[in-house]
Order: sequence, then C-alpha cells, then structure tokens
Amino acid sequence: MKKFRVAIILISVLLVAALAAGCGSKPSGQSGAGGNAASGGDTIKIGFMGALTGSEASYGIETLKGMNMAAGDLNKAGGVLGKKIEIVQSDHGSQLSQAAAVVQKMISQNHVVAIVGDPTTGKTKLAAPICQQNKVVMLSAGAVGPGVVEIGDYIFRDTLLDSVAAPAVTKYLVNDLGWKKVALVTSTNNDYSVGLTKIFEKALADNKATIVDRESIQDGDKDFSAQVTKIKQSNPDGIIFTGYYTEGGLFMKEVRRQGMNLKMAGGDGMLSPVLWKLGGQAVEGSMVYTGFAADPANAAPQTKEFIKKYQAANDNKLPDMFSAQGYDAVMLLARAMKDANSIDPSKFKDTLAQTKDYKGVSGNITFLPNREPVKSPVYLLEVKNQQFAIKKVIPTAAPTE
Repeated sequence: MKKFRVAIILISVLLVAALAAGCGSKPSGQSGAGGNAASGGDTIKIGFMGALTGSEASYGIETLKGMNMAAGDLNKAGGVLGKKIEIVQSDHGSQLSQAAAVVQKMISQNHVVAIVGDPTTGKTKLAAPICQQNKVVMLSAGAVGPGVVEIGDYIFRDTLLDSVAAPAVTKYLVNDLGWKKVALVTSTNNDYSVGLTKIFEKALADNKATIVDRESIQDGDKDFSAQVTKIKQSNPDGIIFTGYYTEGGLFMKEVRRQGMNLKMAGGDGMLSPVLWKLGGQAVEGSMVYTGFAADPANAAPQTKEFIKKYQAANDNKLPDMFSAQGYDAVMLLARAMKDANSIDPSKFKDTLAQTKDYKGVSGNITFLPNREPVKSPVYLLEVKNQQFAIKKVIPTAAPTE
C-alpha cells in the first residue's frame, strides 16, 4: 500500500509538470513567456517564425536577414533596457502542419516575449491565436491578407495591406495600361491568394474592368495547360495572378508556350527571384507590387544606411520588402519595450499600438486603433533582365477604419 501511495504521488507530480509544460506561457514577469529575461537573464528573446526551406524559403530567409541586422544594430548600441536582443530561429519548412508546433515551442521552451512572422497570411492566422492565448506579441513582417489583427490585441503587422495596395494598382492597370478585360487566376488552397482575389474583384468592378475568365489552380500544381487554354479563348488584356512566385513562374511559361504575349500582374506573393528562375524569359514584363523597393537614389537617410549595410553583407545585392520589414519589426518591438520600460508583452503591446509616424527603413509606419499599419506609397515592380525594376510609384489612400 505504501508503494501504491508513493506511485500515486509520483504520477500526480508528473501530471502537474506535464500540464504546466503544455499550457503555454504566462505573461512576462511570471514564469513562462519572457521568463528568461524577466528572471534577470542577459537576453530578450524574439522569435522568428517562417520558412528557411521549402517553397516559401525566399520570404523567410530575407525576413530573418533583416531581423538579425536589427538585433546586431541594437546590441552594438547597448541593447534594450540593458539586455541583448537574441533572435530565436525556427523553420517550419513551408508546411502549414508544422507552423503551430514551431510557435508553441518558441513560447513554451524558448520563452520568447515576441514573435516576428509568419511572412505569409495563412500561417500567421494559424499561429496568431496561439500567441494571443499565451499573451505573446506577434508582429508579421509580410502577412497582407484579411483577418489577421482581428485575432487579438497582441497581433500586429508592419506591411502594406492588400486592401490598400491592390485597388491602387488596379486603377493604374486599367487607366494607364488599358487592361479593360482581365483573366483572374486564384490558388484555391492558399488563403493569401483567395483573399487577394476578392480584393481585386471589387477593385476591377470599381474601375469598370471586366473579368472575362476566372481560373483556379492550387499551390504545388505544375501543369497549367487547361487553364491557359481557357484564358487564350477569352482574349484578355492581361492576367492578374494572386498566388505565389513558384506557380506564377510556371504559369507564365505555359502562357508563352501557347503563343500569347500577355503580361501578368500580382501581389508581393510573387516577390522573389524564384519567379524568373522558374519562368525565365516568360516572366519578363511581369508586374509585382510591394510596400518597399530599394531605391538608393531617392531613399530616406535611414533607408540608405540599411541598403548600404545589407549590400555589404550580401554580395552587393539589394534588400527586398521582407528583409526591410523584418528589420523594422524588431526595431518597432525594441522601441515599444523602451517606451514601456518593460519587456512584459502585456505592457509593451500597448506602447507598440500607439506607434505614430515611425520612420522605418521600409517607410513611415503608423498603427491605426485596430493595429493595422498605414503605409504609403505602393511600388509596382517589373521584371527586367531577371531583376525587379521600379515601374511606377503609386500613392495609396489610408484605410478609414
């Protein structure tokens, strides 16, 4: 009987320990989220959530580069509140099934006080409820689709929204380039693409353009012959493609194979050199919009300095939207911690929400009361000689709510 009681006590202890590990983190200042820093550690841990391998690696790698640059600059200047910034690196391998596990590990095991990411809308929306429940700030440096910040008051993003950019670009396509008849292509298993299609549909209607053909694909598809055949029959002025660069490049190869000289336009989901690595000459002239483009001649001083540092560390290559917004995300979090004089997420989330006219390297950033970012302008880039070149800088109207 004594052995039985000892066994029961041992099992009870193990169950308590297991529950404590599985329940996630508590606010900073208690054990749990930010526990390392809150208990007198030397570092403040900020997690990176994104892909370093797989089809979305281009987004994640650049975001992480920007985050590491920001951490380096902050630490050289003495850190934040006397502590060094440490970037906790992860890789969900572009797999939606791995995203939740990655964010939960960063919270419960690495004790991060904030997470930057995911660069994509779908995985951000999957991870955000976990961050909200555990009272850890999430700041996405790339998610542009709808339904992100609505998840809770710990959720932010610092990117130009599709709801702002797509209407501005549509107006340019219709009025300046004469796209009166459009083929619209959607990746139906991609939240970003589905959301962006809805925005383009309204914008096209508002600008009195006609969608003459709607085609559905899926991420991972490689054969687009049937969809392109239908587009050819509808004779559009251009193709709006709302998916990612992998399928976009292959799609345009099929467009050229079937003898059409149409151009493609889409969102920053196609912002990657992989677009022309897969599409080759077929994507020359394709257009992609973004909230940041490296323009050293006309950039603000802080952006020029960022571009210079990035080029020095990356074989003279120019930074893209993801690296710039990854940098700004870490800097915004650090500024909020300083203003709150606290690394407790429940405190610095409030100072982060009060950000007004922050002069970031990716542009000026203001958070609306719903934590959505106001950014302007939108850069429309065009593929020229396997590079993204600025085609048009388009002013954008800030959302009213």
